[in-house]
Amino acid sequence: MSGNVQMHAELSRDYPLSSEQLASYRENGHLLLKDVASCAVIDHFGPLIRQEVIRLNTENRPLSERDTYGKAFLQIQNLWEKNEEIYRFVFARRFARIAAELMGVSGVRMYHDQALFKEPGGGHTPWHQDQIYWPVDTEHTITLWMPLVDIPEEVGSMTFASGSHKRGYISKLAISDQSHKTLAQYIEAEKLPTLSYGAMSAGDATFHAGWTLHSAPGNPTGRTREVMTIIYVADGTKVLTPETNARRADLVKWMPGLQPGDLIDSPLNPLMYSSPESV
Repeated sequence: MSGNVQMHAELSRDYPLSSEQLASYRENGHLLLKDVASCAVIDHFGPLIRQEVIRLNTENRPLSERDTYGKAFLQIQNLWEKNEEIYRFVFARRFARIAAELMGVSGVRMYHDQALFKEPGGGHTPWHQDQIYWPVDTEHTITLWMPLVDIPEEVGSMTFASGSHKRGYISKLAISDQSHKTLAQYIEAEKLPTLSYGAMSAGDATFHAGWTLHSAPGNPTGRTREVMTIIYVADGTKVLTPETNARRADLVKWMPGLQPGDLIDSPLNPLMYSSPESV
């Protein structure tokens, strides 16, 4: 079997989850899984993703001239549309099946992917909930967050507020200094435990629910923190009536042509995994 064939076969191979891991995710709203992608997969796809980020990036201002959100990372979205080979990575059955099993759903669709590259000297990512941006009528959303390079303790992975996903919509504040302050106060007042998984190896992955409060530290090192993310939504989910400008914008951008009440099945939301039992 050639290297490429073997690598693509790996992306279809099941990643077994234990009952303890499933229970931990559902209780806490986040989970670290080791070796979700092999060194061979990362060595192949990491440089391709890096090249696309460089090619598509339009943020050329120095960090000192950006706001807090702009300092947090370079953000390039829907790489699956822009590069046929990266499509194979983003649509890996292996990843999508993990997402479906953690959520306890029969299938998942694409919401969108995004590369998040935190530059040397890049700032922290403020506390926030992802799903404040998403007009989706479900609690079954999940994000895979996978470093493409080893990330040391001082850069670290995200910090999660365990159990916060059970609180639903906590605040409408977009990612900002204000969201960081307000949600940090909420976490403290509610005595929510927080956890960071610290250093991670390339190919490890965290998964977190759309309502899970999370933040990330800045990057004090001289190396870019290169991360690829994939956001999944349960198959069968309907569009929620957007009540904020952020959600109205997301509806147009990520679910083109759909209206509130429609099933999420636009050309940008293809099915990524369906369990054999549901077919």
